Amino acid sequence: MSNRFRLLLGQLDPVVGDIPGNINQARALHAKGAAADADFVALPEMFATGYQTVDLGRKSAFVAEAMAAVEALAVELATGPALGIGAPYLEGADLYNAYYILKDGAVSAIVKKQILPNDSVFDEHRLFTPAPPQGPVNIAGLRVGIPICEDSWHEGPTETLEESGAEILVIPNGSPYHRAKHERRMNHMVSRVVESGLPLVYLNMVGGQDDQVFDGTSFVLQSDASLAVLLPSFDTVEQIVDFERGPAGWQCVTEARAPLGDDYALDYRAMVESIRSYWRKTGFKKALLGMSGGVDSALTATIAADALGPENVRCVMLPSEYTSQHSLEDAEACATALGCHYDYVPISGPRAAVTDALAPLFAGTTPDVTEENIQSRLRGLLLMALSNKFGEMLLTTGNKSEVAVGYATIYGDMSGGYNPLKDLYKTRVFETCRWRNANHDPAWMKGNAGEVIPTRIIDKPPSAELREDQKDEDSLPPYEDLDAMLEILIEQEGSVADCVAAGFDHDTAKRVEHLLYISEYKRFQSAPGTRLSTRAFWLDRRYPIANRWRSAK
Repeated sequence: MSNRFRLLLGQLDPVVGDIPGNINQARALHAKGAAADADFVALPEMFATGYQTVDLGRKSAFVAEAMAAVEALAVELATGPALGIGAPYLEGADLYNAYYILKDGAVSAIVKKQILPNDSVFDEHRLFTPAPPQGPVNIAGLRVGIPICEDSWHEGPTETLEESGAEILVIPNGSPYHRAKHERRMNHMVSRVVESGLPLVYLNMVGGQDDQVFDGTSFVLQSDASLAVLLPSFDTVEQIVDFERGPAGWQCVTEARAPLGDDYALDYRAMVESIRSYWRKTGFKKALLGMSGGVDSALTATIAADALGPENVRCVMLPSEYTSQHSLEDAEACATALGCHYDYVPISGPRAAVTDALAPLFAGTTPDVTEENIQSRLRGLLLMALSNKFGEMLLTTGNKSEVAVGYATIYGDMSGGYNPLKDLYKTRVFETCRWRNANHDPAWMKGNAGEVIPTRIIDKPPSAELREDQKDEDSLPPYEDLDAMLEILIEQEGSVADCVAAGFDHDTAKRVEHLLYISEYKRFQSAPGTRLSTRAFWLDRRYPIANRWRSAK
């Protein structure tokens, strides 16, 4: 029996539905493992199909194709190390989230996921059957316990593996990013090591899938729960990890610890990678957005430039008579600093035409938000025309504060195919702009370094500029207060009474709650956007549109 075990970790990016492409990635990684004399080549959870498949995973033809592809790969890999790859497994009428071990031209073992997450963005009970307890798998003479993702967040599966002779734990994951996620993972994994006394390998995928971004950040813990290996966040990495057997059991002898960024760095990288992945996986090359001279569009343009390259981003200023000279100057200054293409398309002509067309019907009425929204909807129309003509996906730019209370125009500034700021509160928008001006990493940021968002954009009072001297605070509480109340109402699922207990005015909190509920219909029709928290709008937070319930106090 050997006292060494070499593992090749594939922190890679599968594409949902691209079974041949994902299998090609597995094949290439196996070849590198063979060249490196690895004993085991490991890929993340559900790698063959990509993750999450949602209801695509309920199609029998899709499941059959994935299983056949994995079985064909097993036959092909007649020599070299064992390969672990996640894929669905159908046994009778039961479909499992499974992990296949391929060795010597065959499927040598199939591990099935036992605990299916059914909260937050996960709905695995809709797709899969929970498996019974299982023991370890023999790989090159080593008994390897393989709890799949959620299994490792609970004591039972690991306890069973330890009691049945596992010597090391290798955990394939499809674990999407949210703020402070790494700390949560680490706490759970340390608990598993303390309980079992076994070294642990946590392998996660990278890349974006719709609203979710998988950040990698894979790691290895020694049997005393100390950190041996930490892979970079969001990067594809192929990492050799060596283990040796000593008097105290198996220990990792590889040391590789990448730095871990703070919340602002990780959130920003998540937004960049979500656009980069969404464009690549949907076939788009370029983006455009309406550039208002405000902070939200400036940050959106910067994220897009960092994701796609400034040469692939079109910024369009669509001014009305209410657009200030400062906004005109600031929008162009930001686009120029980023190196993006800049267009100027006034909406005065189209607006006059719409006003004339509606004049007979609007006669005798007083101008109000209706006329303001016409401006926004004209901008949406013109931007979508540019998108259609040039094949550039339109980015929408509303932040979480605005999306929460409906301070956005449906079919207007909400138009677009993706929204990187959808889960970023306004107060964090300001801080993220300051962070980006002070930080630049050419390894993954394609935009220019330096102060690409002019300070005046960050410091001036926010305004939709749809009427004379308009400010956001004419319609909303100050963003510091609004965001604090939304944190209570959304992130904490609190009540108006909780807002009052935190020091906020009752009537103001009641109004914010009301706006939150009546805006649900807008969010149902809004573009997907980067998930940064555990209460992102879409799968994390699911509320009815028609809803009369309100806090009693």
